[in-house]
Amino acid sequence: MTETTYSAVRERFNGDHHRPRYHYLPPSNWMNDPNGVIQWDGRYHLFYQYNPFGSIWGNMHWGHAVSPDLVHWQDLPIALAPTPGGADETGVFSGCAVVNDGVPTLVYTGVSGECCDNQTQNIAITRDPDLITWEKHPRNPILSEMPEITGQNQNFRDPFVWRESDGWYMLIASEIRGKGGVLFLYRSQNLLDWEYLHPFLTGDKAINGVIWECPNFFQIGDEWVLIVSAHTGHETGNVFYFVGSYENHHFTTHYEGVFDYAVLYAPLTMQDDHGRRVLFGWIRETRSRHDMQTAGWSGVQSIPRVLGVDAKHRLLMKPAPEIERIRGVHHRVDAQPLNAEIMLPVSGLHFDISAEIALNANASFTLSVAVSPDGREHTDIIYEAAAQTLTVKTTVPGIGEMLVSHERTIPHVLDDEENLTLRILLDGSVLEIIANQRTSLTHRMYPTTDSSNGLRLAGSRAILRALDLWEMPSIWQ
Repeated sequence: MTETTYSAVRERFNGDHHRPRYHYLPPSNWMNDPNGVIQWDGRYHLFYQYNPFGSIWGNMHWGHAVSPDLVHWQDLPIALAPTPGGADETGVFSGCAVVNDGVPTLVYTGVSGECCDNQTQNIAITRDPDLITWEKHPRNPILSEMPEITGQNQNFRDPFVWRESDGWYMLIASEIRGKGGVLFLYRSQNLLDWEYLHPFLTGDKAINGVIWECPNFFQIGDEWVLIVSAHTGHETGNVFYFVGSYENHHFTTHYEGVFDYAVLYAPLTMQDDHGRRVLFGWIRETRSRHDMQTAGWSGVQSIPRVLGVDAKHRLLMKPAPEIERIRGVHHRVDAQPLNAEIMLPVSGLHFDISAEIALNANASFTLSVAVSPDGREHTDIIYEAAAQTLTVKTTVPGIGEMLVSHERTIPHVLDDEENLTLRILLDGSVLEIIANQRTSLTHRMYPTTDSSNGLRLAGSRAILRALDLWEMPSIWQ
């Protein structure tokens, strides 16, 4: 496709009010995990799991987009496709990108066989300055045998590679049958010949999933951070993180938390030229297979987040500040006590919202978005101070006069004397909610009409300190 063709495909969806306009997603079809995120020659490259033939999972390729600023993206041709008769003939699964002696290199899982049950690790390189054309290494697969302690399951994927003074290191995600997810550590001098060292970390299936996927391992200040995505064996689950120390190639956990409690999955991080640890994540759909096929697209990338660690070893996150440069019209709600329902004099499904609320021990606060004119349809973001919980709840009309709701409630404990702060990125059917820069609750909602776009405040014994809303434009215009 040419850039003009990509634009024409995107224009087909201009009337779809569910489709985000300032988050990245391909021109059409299915997208899932971010892959191979890298900054090269000053530009950010995002590769991602992509099905060029439809809007449901299958036929995994690596799609490709590039950005000068983490906000505006240009669609590029498919980077990796399955090779008939090769180690990735059934699909090109997830992986990462590194620079080896000045050569950009992709390290990824290739799958073959029925049900993708033969999973091996492979590499591809490029000398193209735009990273558009890639050549798979003739020695692929570079790693195919998994440690015996796995119980010979077929899950062996998603390499994450980094460089240390004595060579390259790689984590592979897997499971130990009957116990839970596991990461295996390998070492190499040339990215081709890998020595298995030991299990890096093992999970408990009752707490953090049967299978682990998509590991990340990196340092922020004096802390080391490990992020893994947990699979239940039937569907994707939560994303967990561990903060600890790393010595003699062993990782010791000091703090464990949940990175996102809902639909953000398979995040991948990179360090950019500013020294920032930047994270991308796949925002899943929660609508039916039929609805995805009808829509013609599925899956969204989160707004890139910049990570940090606080004094209590908790992982911090905030949207990359570059997104603030495209903010449009600003609306501000005056500071005031909240003891009743207030309909805000703004409407829309594309906002960047920042709020700070003071609450006593029995206070509650609710911000509702996508409110229909009759008030029956809405999505509520609720904080209950007594329970110290954050909830997102969508209510839509059902049959007749019935209302149908689905909700997710998660813990969010405020520190002593700490106000609740919320950063909310509303974009069509996407709702990214970050509380106090440390709790993430990503949500999907599908308003029945584009007139379900009102915003409403409510509270009890709460004091609004600040509420700012910025209208957000399309990054494609």
